[in-house]
Amino acid sequence: MQAGSLIVSVFGDALFPRGGGIWVGSLVQLLEPLALNERLVRTALFRLVKEDWVRPQVRGRRSDYFLSPTGRHRIVEASRHIYASTDPVWDQRWRLIVSTPELHAKEREALRSALFWHGFGSLGPSVFIHPSADLGAVFDALLDEGLGALRQSLLPLLAAESGFAGAASSAEVVKRAWDLEQLGLRYTSFVQTYQPLLEVARLHGAHFSSPTGPGEINDQSAFLLRILLIHDYRRLLLRDPELPAALLPPAWPGQTARLLCQELYRRLLAGSERHLDRHCRLADGNTPGPIGASLARFQATDPLHSKG
Repeated sequence: MQAGSLIVSVFGDALFPRGGGIWVGSLVQLLEPLALNERLVRTALFRLVKEDWVRPQVRGRRSDYFLSPTGRHRIVEASRHIYASTDPVWDQRWRLIVSTPELHAKEREALRSALFWHGFGSLGPSVFIHPSADLGAVFDALLDEGLGALRQSLLPLLAAESGFAGAASSAEVVKRAWDLEQLGLRYTSFVQTYQPLLEVARLHGAHFSSPTGPGEINDQSAFLLRILLIHDYRRLLLRDPELPAALLPPAWPGQTARLLCQELYRRLLAGSERHLDRHCRLADGNTPGPIGASLARFQATDPLHSKG
């Protein structure tokens, strides 16, 4: 487990609804049970500053870390996918981004990496494809990622199948652009890991709470499980173009994983929020409270604009 990646999950899931900041000592305390000591946390934060995820705010001898504007934008975009309550609906059109002229190798890799974050597959070194991405939002994100200069070399397109006999089908495009077999195996592994925890939650009532009997779980463990659940699910979604059901193989395990994550997250939420209320501090000692976004996650309404 990479410390930096896990800390991004903590900021995105637990801290974003509380203002997006935390005192480094409080973050160390929260993550210590996962074998992340102070040195590892500080080293990871240093790298996240360089990658423009977070920015430090010094208060005397203490430092808070807050999501940067770029970090907040990344969290917002990722959250729309992580906490979605339903599968995407396809309008039968493909979103294409074509580089013209061909980019230099370093520029092409930077573009590929940025578009991969948005779920784009590749049909070659100069053609990137997605079934439902908001091309305007993607172009804005490229500017935020420091790739604005490349936009003048990119041609965004909307395309639909012609229906010509003998032409490649959408299913064949999917097979070429994304490795769904490996992604399906990862989703299956995720379900096998977390299904037993969900069964325990169901056995002991509607929600995990302070332990009152064998097998129940305390608030700290609820927080740790919530972070690991979202961390693992987020890493899966980074590889997932979120294709509509019409383009997926039968019995796609991604849907099973989504439903499992939704239910287990809701059952962990109350206990994990109590733990954050006790241990999430800023350098001045204040405890930022949740604004309501976490409570609306996996609901039909937009969790990022929910009012608490």
